[in-house]
Amino acid sequence: MKFPRTHSLSEIAKIIGTEYIRDPDFPVQGINEIHVVEPGDIVFVDHPKYYDKALNSKATVILINKEVECPENKALLISDDPFRDFNRITKHFRPFQNSNTAIASTASIGEGTIIQPNVFIGNHVNIGRNCVIHSNVSINDHCVIGDGVIIHSGSVLGSDAFYYKKRPEGFDRLLSGGRVILEDGVELGSLCTIDRGVSGDTIIGQGSKLDNQVHVGHDTQIGKKCLIASQTGIAGCVIIEDEVTLWGQVGVTSAITIGKGAVILAQTGVSKSLAGGKTYFGSPVEEARERLKQLANVRQIPSMMEQLKKL
Repeated sequence: MKFPRTHSLSEIAKIIGTEYIRDPDFPVQGINEIHVVEPGDIVFVDHPKYYDKALNSKATVILINKEVECPENKALLISDDPFRDFNRITKHFRPFQNSNTAIASTASIGEGTIIQPNVFIGNHVNIGRNCVIHSNVSINDHCVIGDGVIIHSGSVLGSDAFYYKKRPEGFDRLLSGGRVILEDGVELGSLCTIDRGVSGDTIIGQGSKLDNQVHVGHDTQIGKKCLIASQTGIAGCVIIEDEVTLWGQVGVTSAITIGKGAVILAQTGVSKSLAGGKTYFGSPVEEARERLKQLANVRQIPSMMEQLKKL
């Protein structure tokens, strides 16, 4: 998430009430999570296990809970609770805005787009030309929808990320300030749920088609011309490259990559990154041909046991 303008390090420190290390005028341009940070971004880290990863990332400002040596050309914000203060930054720059109408006055809707009854379109949503948005769809704040997109009834775009920190008093939500982007020609079936990014974007690429009841987690990026069948669940921070097919009831764990042209057969549990151009099946996932051979061998066990008894 980029700020509307470049802020100084001292301005950001004042917003969250922290100390800082580096020139007060050090430029800060936005915030992001570790996997999508860019130069000019703030990233937060609150566990020693991940200090080095954050300090050596592309981020130029590290919100951290310990005073450490500051890398060259970077800055530190020293906080007793980086998770809390990352939320404070999100809330300051992208606060929740109440809507009093079904279609917000700040929403932009392109020529030829059809909006059916009972659709909600939130603040600063941008919808392209020649789209069809069916009844009872909710498109929450800051979503971006390209041209020729079809969204069927009951789907929800831009719901909050499922991302929590466990505290003694319960679970503390990491606020979501990112967006959902549907590129040109995307189609969503009924009752799909697409979570927005925590600070980046959840993206569904040009020409991809999602069946009914598909869930896409925060910050996931789905490539072009992908097919995703019903009841598939994709966790956050997944990269699905172009022309991938996921059949029904596939489950995909977080922070993995599925390569271009891969085919995942129904009811597969994807627990690791997969190379493109192959077909996969099973839980845990394997190449389909190998897994089907194993299943064929298992079916032979009863007859083999009978033969052993005769011997």
